Amino acid sequence: MKAMILAAGLGTRLRPITDTIPKALVEINGKTLLEHSIDHLKLFGVKEIIVNVHHFPDQIISFLKKKKNFGLAIEVSDERDQLLDTGGGFKKASPFFEGGEPFVIRNVDVLSNMDLGAMLSFHKKHKPVATLAVRNRETSRYMLFNERWELIGWTNVSTGEKKLSRKEYKRMYPLAFSGIQVLDPSIIPLITEEGRFSLIAMYLRLCRENRICAYTDNDSFWFDAGKREENS
Repeated sequence: MKAMILAAGLGTRLRPITDTIPKALVEINGKTLLEHSIDHLKLFGVKEIIVNVHHFPDQIISFLKKKKNFGLAIEVSDERDQLLDTGGGFKKASPFFEGGEPFVIRNVDVLSNMDLGAMLSFHKKHKPVATLAVRNRETSRYMLFNERWELIGWTNVSTGEKKLSRKEYKRMYPLAFSGIQVLDPSIIPLITEEGRFSLIAMYLRLCRENRICAYTDNDSFWFDAGKREENS
């Protein structure tokens, strides 16, 4: 199985720590966020990984070289000329996944022991173009799903903003995105966005005519390590 680690962000929520190092190399319990992510993927049989870089990219490249890629086949998608956000970063790296099996994309600042094998089995059974790991947790932004657990929209409860890509249902289920997703390679030709764009924006467009499903995971360990107040 292949995977992508989204590690190109500026890490603004972790400043001033990230004024001198990339977010991916911030340490939690003596281990970098990048290594935490790699270890999680390795645990479930991922052998090939692509990591996108932008902020202090040479530090990440040197770190991977020093660690001998943790015994895996790891490639780097270099965005030092332009930060492309999550969707644009994935599009740039997408040739890495063409013609293969379903693959994982995860945020570097997510700490989790979620069972990726179970999520992959769910994805293969239901055959959406994308499966999003979600959970019941308090946040300001939620993905909205219908009774078949298909993505239909997004909302920001702090501002009242709501984006519906499909008709409004009598009951819509708000769930928080966990920053982990399984995608089918068939999604790649469907990407029409250019330049810098987010995966969420792409999903909201695609779900009008394609199934994007929720994989609810409330029992595993999950932590957003991208917030400085939670790491102080």
